[in-house]
Amino acid sequence: MTSTPSTPASPVSYVRPAVDAALSEFIGRRRTELLEIGAELAPAMDALEAMLSGGKRLRPAFCFWGWRGAGGTDTPEAYGAAASLELLQACALVHDDVIDNSDTRRGLPAAHRRLAALHAEQGWSGSSEGFGQGAAILIGDLCLAWCDDMYQGSGLPQEALAAGRAAFDAMRTEVMAGQYLDMLEQVRGAESVEASLRVMHYKAAKYTVERPLHLGAALAGRGPELAPVYSAYGLPLGLAFQLRDDVLGVFGDPAQTGKPAGDDLREGKRTLLVAETLERAGEAAAAEFRSRLGDPDLDGEAVSLMRTITEESGALEACERRIDDYVEQATRALESDLIEPEARSALADLIVAATSRKF
Repeated sequence: MTSTPSTPASPVSYVRPAVDAALSEFIGRRRTELLEIGAELAPAMDALEAMLSGGKRLRPAFCFWGWRGAGGTDTPEAYGAAASLELLQACALVHDDVIDNSDTRRGLPAAHRRLAALHAEQGWSGSSEGFGQGAAILIGDLCLAWCDDMYQGSGLPQEALAAGRAAFDAMRTEVMAGQYLDMLEQVRGAESVEASLRVMHYKAAKYTVERPLHLGAALAGRGPELAPVYSAYGLPLGLAFQLRDDVLGVFGDPAQTGKPAGDDLREGKRTLLVAETLERAGEAAAAEFRSRLGDPDLDGEAVSLMRTITEESGALEACERRIDDYVEQATRALESDLIEPEARSALADLIVAATSRKF
């Protein structure tokens, strides 16, 4: 196990080396098992490893600092349990890219695109696109199964793992439910702020921040005591995190986001930023924005026009104010003396990291 630095640059960088080492060891064993079934599975494992090689390790970081905030010690077993959440995240992302028909993820071809290209290169029969999508769905399913295996095999005592099971299971259920609601609101053409907030609550706030914190506290034996404090911190921070993601999805630099500029607009995502734009823009501007939303062939000029409508409507400013308000709520929640001081400091730093995207 790679040791963590004694003087971390950030709470995420403190956690990342040990989380990466735990994932590498686990995936190395699983690769061997799969290749014993058939060497043809190597490209699928390559696609999975490419996905796992990136990412901010944010959910393991919140789990680990939730554990430390509850008095847990810096042990390899804690990192192993926290790292299992990256496999759940990989499942969600691989499936999300299939659902959204995305071309890239973290600056690389999405898993289904990578495997569709393999099909085309080999000249196999049938649809390359269909093969890529089917293979990616199976890779995502494998990640979902393996996240449970890695959690159970982390080496923590069975009583600790049993105490964490409720949060671990709720996290998996809620992210799938949130993804379904996201799809549903998109096809319904939802335009309300309330509908967008409900999706954010389950797909992002609980999944990204609150439940990993709950899991860490439960593993350390203080779940019921710290759950209300961690919720008061985690839910607003999770909303701020997702809202920053929504803003970057429209206004972000592709070098930072790993996706083409305006991709959220091409996909027609019913984000809070979109809802605020349609609610605040004048009738003509809203109609113009609505007519272009979800057009996969949006060019740079059209994206620029939609950005202008968003800014001039006041939606961007309103979302930035919301982020500030959520950050204030999360910061106040950290005043609780129930959280161990070192972890309280780390969680305060994570507020900045999650909302400024500086990890």
